[in-house]
Amino acid sequence: MQQILERLQDQVRGAAADQRPLRIRGGGTKDWYGQRLDGEILDTRAYSGIVDYEPTELVITARCGTPLSEIEAVLAERKQMLAFEPPHFGESATIGGTIAAGLSGPRRANSGALRDFVLGAKLLDGKGEVLSFGGQVMKNVAGYDVSRLLAGSLGTLGMLLEVSVKVLPLAYREATLRFDMNEVDAIRRLNEWGGQPLPLSGSCWIEGVLALRLSGAQAAVDAAVRALGTAHGGSLTPDCAGFWADLREQRHAFFNGDAPLWRLSVPSTAGALDLGPQLIEWGGAQRWLRADGDAATAQRIRAAVAGCGGHATLFRGGDKSIGVFQPLAPALMKIHERLKAGFDPSNIFNPGRMY
Repeated sequence: MQQILERLQDQVRGAAADQRPLRIRGGGTKDWYGQRLDGEILDTRAYSGIVDYEPTELVITARCGTPLSEIEAVLAERKQMLAFEPPHFGESATIGGTIAAGLSGPRRANSGALRDFVLGAKLLDGKGEVLSFGGQVMKNVAGYDVSRLLAGSLGTLGMLLEVSVKVLPLAYREATLRFDMNEVDAIRRLNEWGGQPLPLSGSCWIEGVLALRLSGAQAAVDAAVRALGTAHGGSLTPDCAGFWADLREQRHAFFNGDAPLWRLSVPSTAGALDLGPQLIEWGGAQRWLRADGDAATAQRIRAAVAGCGGHATLFRGGDKSIGVFQPLAPALMKIHERLKAGFDPSNIFNPGRMY
């Protein structure tokens, strides 16, 4: 692996000297996410392998090119999981690309976001130097937590070489309840149930049906099924795992078609948004919207979402020239620019991928 690392360092140093942009790429399963793709490919796949895994410590450390499926298979053998339930969007997804994209699945609202599970990282910066941040335990951070800053940075700060991630045990039992319920009632119920001691691990409302996943100990899940089923008319649904996997990977029928897909991040208590067809996750905090991807529509959507304290991302399709991500306030943009200059002074890594 040392020879592979040295080749990567040479490629970075050469690009910095020549002012050539580099496009960091693993399996390429999320090439569509973000703004433009630019530069010579810096392929991470050869730098792979699990470096350390200690099930009793609930931590796994792997190199960036390690397939995500390989990591999940190793964890499953010890009845453990990546609790943020990351989407793959393809068989060749890598752990480096997963961290760089920063995307979490249905379990996020109850278990935590991807960045909450990143304990440490090694980064190849714009000078070709290897930097280490964090460690392999929860209480390892002194000063600024750079390792978690890398989550969702889309490779704009450097090439993530290695990452240590906290894992959790698999739930002993899972069950999914379905309720016939309109959007307003679903949002209200989700917020009510979110404040109760229920083993919630996922929610999805679409077209008058609310699906609720319960995960945990046998007794806790069974009690919640009885309570919610009796009081609110919930019915058990088969193929629990298949439904949530399809939701995570956006294989649900809602995600089919060519219409642009917006991701709305709002407070869970925000009321129904009259913007178009929606699928609601995360207890009301994440809402997927099908709407046009032009400038006028973007302005309307972002104004409505900002009005309730949220932001909107043009997730798939549409006109990316309008800005995929919510425009930042000038002060926040200055922070982004300074971070970029600190880690990548020659601006060679994934230029323009975020803003």
